[in-house]
Amino acid sequence: MNLSADDIARLEPRYRATLINSLTGVRPAVLIGTRSHAGENNLAIFNSLVHLGADPALNGLLFRPATVERNTLNNILETGAYTINFVRAASYKSAHQTSAKYPKGESEFEAAGFAEHFIEDFHAPFVADAVIRLAMKFHSKIDIAANGTILVIGSVQQIYIPDEIVSPDGFVAPDQQELLTCAGLDAYFKPVRIGRLAYARPGVLPAEI
Repeated sequence: MNLSADDIARLEPRYRATLINSLTGVRPAVLIGTRSHAGENNLAIFNSLVHLGADPALNGLLFRPATVERNTLNNILETGAYTINFVRAASYKSAHQTSAKYPKGESEFEAAGFAEHFIEDFHAPFVADAVIRLAMKFHSKIDIAANGTILVIGSVQQIYIPDEIVSPDGFVAPDQQELLTCAGLDAYFKPVRIGRLAYARPGVLPAEI
C-alpha cells in the first residue's frame, strides 16, 4: 500500500479513521475519572495520553472536537480535577465498555463494573483496583485549529503506584503488572519487554540494564 495525501482524503471515512488511528501503533490505554459539580461521576477510556515534562510533572490528554457533549472534558474544565488510572490488561472488556455513549448522569463506573475510590480533599474519583493512579489538576488547554481537537494539559498532584514495579532508578515497568495498552480504538494488548538499554553514546554499543 502506498497512499498520498490525496489518496488518504478519498478513503472511505470509517476505513480512513481506523487506518490513521491505528497507524501510530500501541499506546497506553487509561481510564479518566471525573466528577461534575453536581456529583455525577464519569469514567472514560483514552489512548491519547502523552508525557509533556518531568519538572514540573505534566501530562497531555487529547480530546476530539467538542461538536457533541464531552462529559469528561466538561467536568475537567468545570472542576479542574481528574484522575488517570492504569488498569491491568485482563480488564480490557470493562475498560472498553466505558467508551459507550451513556447519558449524562449515568456512571460508567457502575455500568462497566469498576469500583470508585476517593481520597480526602480531591474531587475526582479513582478506579479502586487500578495499578497506577494519578491525581491530576487542570493546567491549561490548547485548541488545535488544524482539526478542532483539544489538548488538555494537567499537572500531577499525587502518584499511587506499587513499589515493586518501580526500579531503584525510578523506571516504571508496565510489563510487570501487564498494564493495558491499545492500538486504534478497539485492539488491546499486553506490554512485553524486549530489553532496557543504557544511555546511548557515540561509538559505543548500548548495554542491557
